[in-house]
Amino acid sequence: MRRETITPRPGWQSKVEALGFDFYTLDGKAYWTEQACYAFTAGQIDELEAATEQLHALCLQAVEHVVANRLWEWMKIPPSWGDYITEVWRRSDPTISGRFDLVYDGRNPPKMLEYNADTPTSLYEAAVVQWYWLKDVKPAADQFNSIHEKLIDAWKEVGSRLSPQSVVHFARFENHPEDLATSEYLRDTAIQAGLKTKTLTVAEIGWNGQRFTDPDEVPIQVLSKLYPWEWMMREAFGAFVPKDGTAFIEPVWKLILSNKMILPLLWEGFPGHPHLLPSFDSEHPDLGRAFVKKPVFGREGHNVTVVGPGVFDTAPGAYGAEGYVWQAYEPLPVFDGNHALVGSWVIGGKSAGIGMREDERRITHNTSRFVPHYFE
Repeated sequence: MRRETITPRPGWQSKVEALGFDFYTLDGKAYWTEQACYAFTAGQIDELEAATEQLHALCLQAVEHVVANRLWEWMKIPPSWGDYITEVWRRSDPTISGRFDLVYDGRNPPKMLEYNADTPTSLYEAAVVQWYWLKDVKPAADQFNSIHEKLIDAWKEVGSRLSPQSVVHFARFENHPEDLATSEYLRDTAIQAGLKTKTLTVAEIGWNGQRFTDPDEVPIQVLSKLYPWEWMMREAFGAFVPKDGTAFIEPVWKLILSNKMILPLLWEGFPGHPHLLPSFDSEHPDLGRAFVKKPVFGREGHNVTVVGPGVFDTAPGAYGAEGYVWQAYEPLPVFDGNHALVGSWVIGGKSAGIGMREDERRITHNTSRFVPHYFE
């Protein structure tokens, strides 16, 4: 595993814009970069794929443990949602996507930092944008990336449960370029899978007293949403969710996986596992002298603090009301001054590819650069 400095493609901006990727700059900083790429060996890719499969399997066991033992309060989930989560889990509502954040340096086993199992940020960049970069820049190489094909297969699984007349609604914030592009990409893969689709904004979702409806008063049977479950379950409108028959993508049991309380639960259930880090719901001697404090429900690095001898970093934010978890600090590998994070995708329950993020800081956040990769 190494970072290579390379020359960007001439006119790369127009090339990515032609793909519908127009948020390559965020907050005045480069989000997509072609000045570097990450190179892996085939053996390292095999290791990442195997670790992702193992971690996903462990996480599903953890979901079953939470549901079977009704650990709602410990997971900071309102108990009133327990029966609904149990019902959706027991009927095996399908999942489309999720992303593990992994520490990996190419030498030591990959370690799980967290599972972003609910909202699929950076999906389009990983599935499409870096793939077209590979075709132009490294045509003789390969890329760990079967995301697109597996997305279509996952939507076909959804379609197999629906009648031919069914419509999948896609809700998003259309004034957020990343949300819009991600939602449109997911919708495109659903269309390629043969599904009928319809778009609306999150604010346009209505409630008629019995069902969620779209602006045409059509009941919403299946809803793909880019809106976190932890927000929905605490809003007045969310109280209707357990009463309704809408099937959500992602399903509500993903609330357990994207919840940082999954980290101490996994460590308790599988202590010493080679792909897990010591994690606890309070400060603990087994953390050692260096640890990361994370909000139970948090996103994009907000309210994360890194503490250790000669090490300190923290990020502001509005998260943390539900409490925190503590995880042993495993430093991200540093290449040319950049802390590199592996985002490993799970599509339809299968390992499907990676996307690399890097930042000068130890905490990866929403504007950290996305860097393409290849393997030899």
